[in-house]
This record gives sequence, C-alpha cells and structure tokens, in this order.
Amino acid sequence: MNSIVRGIRFKVTDGEFRGAMRQLAGGVSVITAGRGEEISGMTVTSVASLAVDPPSLVVSINRASSSWPLLERYRSFGVSILKADQLAVAERFDGRNGLKGAARFAGAQWIQLASGVPLLKGALAAIDCEAEDIVERHSHALVIGRVLDLELSEPAAALAYWQSQYVALDRDEDAQKLAEVSVPAPPAARKR
Repeated sequence: MNSIVRGIRFKVTDGEFRGAMRQLAGGVSVITAGRGEEISGMTVTSVASLAVDPPSLVVSINRASSSWPLLERYRSFGVSILKADQLAVAERFDGRNGLKGAARFAGAQWIQLASGVPLLKGALAAIDCEAEDIVERHSHALVIGRVLDLELSEPAAALAYWQSQYVALDRDEDAQKLAEVSVPAPPAARKR
C-alpha cells in the first residue's frame, strides 16, 4: 500500500459508491455466454477496449451472475453493443424482470460467429471473444477478451446508461443540441 494512505480509514459506503458511479455515463452492452440451450447473458456498462494489436477488450462480470459459470466453463463470450431502439433487449437482460437463462433471448434474433456464442443480430457491434485472461477480485472478475470476429451494423443512435436510466445518444441530434447550448470560449482561447 502506498505510504501516503497508510493509517487512513476509508469510509465510503456502498450507497455512496453507487451514487458516484451513477454519474459516469456508459454504453450499454449485452454480454452472452454458453452454447445451445445452456445460455445466459447480462446487461453491462463495463466494456472497454484494451488493445488494437491484438484486438482485445475488457469487461467486468459479477461472479454471482448466472452467466459467470458459463463464461468460466466455455472461456468465450459475446459483446453486443446496443442501439437506442434495442432498449427492450437491455431490459430483458438487466435482471429486473426475473427472466433467467435462455428466456432472456426471446423476442430478438441472434447470430453466431466463430465461438458459437449468441450475438444480437443488428446490434451496433456484435463482438465474439475468447477469454484470454481472467482476474478475479472481490465480487467481480475482469475478463480480457481476445476478439475472434465481429459484425458491424450501420451507424445509429446508441443506448447509454446514466443516473440509473437508459438514455439514447444520437450523434447528429445530440451534436446539434450541444451546439445550441455550448458556452463560447474565453477571448484568450479564441485567439490561439
């Protein structure tokens, strides 16, 4: 431990930490794992690119989730980055409706790429990964996924999660809104 923080007792509560993390907007993805009828998935905002060479990403997975044993057993997973109009998919996989396992996949079309993991057809990006490394810490595991294959859709509004709500992000529409409310740069900054 860093000598500067020794002796300090951290008193951040679960609620405070959750409140802080609600301020961080995140893209919404569905992580899928398993094969055949033994499939499951979850809605996450914890996907991030790791490297371009080789193409890889990292995702944080709760080890208490129903998807974790499948991901751990098969060592592969799918990442479907959701469009704003795929809110119903995000809600089916977020666990609040009581659906589990294969029942979460109903009502949408799924494809398979190299690993055989189900990926959402028509997602902004459907990324097929093998678990290259898994680092277990506390309640979660950081899974480093090496990208095996992917499928991209036409650009569209993205689904994000911010302040405990799903929100749509549309590049053209939101860029126009930002331009309308943007604060002009200070005079010194304009001269550069």
